[in-house]
Amino acid sequence: MGEASEVELTRGDAQVPATPTPGMDRREAFATDGMWVGSVRTDAGMVSGWHHHGDHESTIYLLHGAMRMESGPGGRSIVDAGPGDFLYVPKGAIHREGNPSDEPAEAIVVRAGTGETIVNVDGPAAR
Repeated sequence: MGEASEVELTRGDAQVPATPTPGMDRREAFATDGMWVGSVRTDAGMVSGWHHHGDHESTIYLLHGAMRMESGPGGRSIVDAGPGDFLYVPKGAIHREGNPSDEPAEAIVVRAGTGETIVNVDGPAAR
């Protein structure tokens, strides 16, 4: 996407695979120099690999299923979300998503920032 003067459309089934993190199926709808938007699907019972989004802050809207986010020192901060909930992930926050439910989960993700959108890491900081 460049500087468009007209509205653009990406149909749901036309999203393209995005940078992978183990346990997650990310799909990209649009990406510009300062924004990324797409969807993420997680299987029931899965836990993703640890990662962060560099200089991007992210907002997640859970469409269906459940999402558990672990972050902070040692991954000890835990937030559980359900359908209709919004999550905010600050720039550089190391985290991982889990799906503690018995059904797949799907969410819409919007990121604002620059640089790489996904940085996979070994785990959270100890402190």
